[in-house]
Amino acid sequence: MSKKYIVFTDLDGTLLDHRNYSFLQAIPALDLLKEKNIPLIICTSKTKSEIEHYRTTLQNNFPFISENGGAIYIPNEFFSSEYKYDDQSNSYKIIKLGTDHKVLLDAIKELKNNCNLKIETYSDMDINRIIQLTNLSPDLAELSTHREYDEPFIINENQNDYVTLKEEIRKRGFNHTEGSRFHHIMGNNDKGKAVEQLINLFKDNTDKRVISVALGDSLNDYPMLKKVDIPILVKKSNGEYETRIDLENLVYADEIGPVGWNKIIINLFNI
Repeated sequence: MSKKYIVFTDLDGTLLDHRNYSFLQAIPALDLLKEKNIPLIICTSKTKSEIEHYRTTLQNNFPFISENGGAIYIPNEFFSSEYKYDDQSNSYKIIKLGTDHKVLLDAIKELKNNCNLKIETYSDMDINRIIQLTNLSPDLAELSTHREYDEPFIINENQNDYVTLKEEIRKRGFNHTEGSRFHHIMGNNDKGKAVEQLINLFKDNTDKRVISVALGDSLNDYPMLKKVDIPILVKKSNGEYETRIDLENLVYADEIGPVGWNKIIINLFNI
């Protein structure tokens, strides 16, 4: 049986440089994927609005996963087989896996008030504060506020606060994860659950053996990496790997961010 590869990728600190959000250093590998007709599926903590910006820039027309697995957006007519979805727009069929943003925001504010934790939520930040913390452009900073299924936040933490935070979030029936800059509160979703659904849809729509690849750098990528055939961990901006990600078949990219992304994709597919 012939093979069909699909590649899932995180954005911040993986395909995109942590500091300036550039994918320039990954262009050779991006071109190689296009040449070989290998789908590149964005799977990130970013919002739908932010992802659409990068899909336009990358000329990417594949499905994508927003806000740590909060939703899967599949371009209309992309898959030929019938499948269940929760909503449809002019552009996408949408599979919703996450919890409504307002519910999450109410939960984190209640936790902040009742547990004496110094939490600053994304929704409480103005654009200037977001730019200060992220180095995003004003336009992209504004797009990052269009949240539907995930609320980022920062905590002035010591180890006890960190443990308390995770426990209290889970007591309230929600999940917690970490990206390259922020903590996140979310519902019963993660990148892995969304990736698994998309892999199954690709399998349903091909007579080839589907081989899945994923690249990430942070703890919130762990569920995604666990669900694919070839999980790849990229070095973080400090030149180190996320040591809490530990998989028997984990492949380590030996460079930081898009440089490592580029090198390992070329090594994998330039055959």
